Amino acid sequence: MPAVTSVLVPYASYLRVYEPLAAFPESERGHWARYVREGRTPTAQDELRRSLADLLPTPPVPVPVHESADAFVTEVDGVVCVCPWRTRLRGWLALEELGTLLPSPVLDAVLPPVVRGQAAADYEAWRERNPDARPWIRTAVWQVPVRWFALFADEEREYEPGDVAGVPPTLRYRTPMVQARRRLARALKTLRDTIDEGPLTEGLVDVGKWMEEFHPRSLVELDYGGLVHALSPEELADDRSAADLAEGIAALRAGDGDVAGEAYGRLSERWRAVRDRQFAN
Repeated sequence: MPAVTSVLVPYASYLRVYEPLAAFPESERGHWARYVREGRTPTAQDELRRSLADLLPTPPVPVPVHESADAFVTEVDGVVCVCPWRTRLRGWLALEELGTLLPSPVLDAVLPPVVRGQAAADYEAWRERNPDARPWIRTAVWQVPVRWFALFADEEREYEPGDVAGVPPTLRYRTPMVQARRRLARALKTLRDTIDEGPLTEGLVDVGKWMEEFHPRSLVELDYGGLVHALSPEELADDRSAADLAEGIAALRAGDGDVAGEAYGRLSERWRAVRDRQFAN
């Protein structure tokens, strides 16, 4: 289906966890060990293209019928780690959020109520059989949620500007799970000690609960994904969002509200400008 396989699906960022093979149940561990030996290397664009293909039928298929058997793979200090796609589970979770993003008439036109109702019933039945399931990947559209930057340090930033041959730029952060948890806990304590509860605090609590489910030797990755197509080369090169958030939190800890406000203001304005582009012609 060339129309699907050739298109780039942009403007989404990802927070991923790669777990060592030892963290998986024995039956699943065997699958991933074979997967790694076969040398499969699908990309985030491959995953999105497959998801897009399900939206072409009439009525569309909002959630895959079968769970994906694919994953992203990396190596950490000689240990192979995998990040399962779990596209079926993530499809159900995304469908739950869709109602807060689209007006009812638009939502009904994109996904008729009968389709959403069947998907919700399928999810409920699946959850009864899999009460402890959680996704290894979180996705955000037209932004990187500010709370994600609390997990990383500026020196962990990896930026490749792309080239004239058509290789797109990449921007990502990677850190060990123990570091991510430590940074999140410290940021959360600072916020609770210095300001009232708000969206940033609530978001950090949510991310912290999610990360508790994973092996301590996991790797955490923030990938700008398709957002690199929405930002100019200059914006990507100048983006120091993790540093801005770290500066703001450090200023709060030191009692300097002015510096904290300036740092958070830069960060908020940067991502507000990106989110606003989804409404541009």
